[in-house]
Amino acid sequence: TISVPYNHLDAVTHAMDEHGDDVAAIIVEPVAGNMGCVPPAEGFLHGLRQICDERGALLIFDEVMTGFRVAFGGAQQRYNIRPDLTTLGKVIGGGLPVGAYGGRRDIMSKVAPAGPIYQAGTLSGNPLAVAAGLAMLRHLKTHPEVYDRLEAMGAKIQASAPAGITVNRVGSMFTFFFTGEAVTDWDSARKCDTAKFGSFFRGELGYLTKVRALYLGFRRSEHADLYSKWIKSSAGFPVLVSVLRYKPQCSLIVWQSICLSVQFPRPSEDLIWPSPRPQPRGSPSRSF
Repeated sequence: TISVPYNHLDAVTHAMDEHGDDVAAIIVEPVAGNMGCVPPAEGFLHGLRQICDERGALLIFDEVMTGFRVAFGGAQQRYNIRPDLTTLGKVIGGGLPVGAYGGRRDIMSKVAPAGPIYQAGTLSGNPLAVAAGLAMLRHLKTHPEVYDRLEAMGAKIQASAPAGITVNRVGSMFTFFFTGEAVTDWDSARKCDTAKFGSFFRGELGYLTKVRALYLGFRRSEHADLYSKWIKSSAGFPVLVSVLRYKPQCSLIVWQSICLSVQFPRPSEDLIWPSPRPQPRGSPSRSF
């Protein structure tokens, strides 16, 4: 495995020149998420496609985070790039544990039962995950306005950030970087103030715990309204200000799934985050 910095085509070209025919594939998150949300620079993904075509390597998109999130067709639709293979995570199961990969017919035909490469898994074709995934995907396909709403809400949250914070966003995937400089790769992301992020994150947890009772009654796209109002409110903005007095790096706030196919009834208050019962003095404590 050869690691090269994200958004640096020159580094990719150098690695391909150095290792030549030993490189079978280039694997990339089309929108980086594991270092915070870092969008691809203009021409980066198209450059990778061109390099792979010229060198005979496969281009593999890791769309575990971006699949069905930044667009119905994922990042490859949003940026008009066709990879040779694509990996997807539990978004295709409506949030339930499942994963998948797919790609060009000539490649997939080499996988059993059509080809000699055997592949199996304990949860492969799990009926519950498949049913939930189909329900979610059908909803998204028949309600494309969901993505317009997510885009609008993401823009609203992005605009709510105070000065001195860099906000990277692609659709409903975004990060507050506690730095005034642009964040385009790992080197720039790690310069962010991680101590400030820690304080900000703890402030978020305190707020979100209070509204947790509303969680099952809301669609994910509606959370953006709450979040944006909190950032601008007397409760939220002081948290951001106080954070600046301490010292975050990359707050990757990804709307984890767009499971809009089922609306659960709101449970009664006593069923949500029940307070632990006090233990009699002298009884052994238990942790879960």
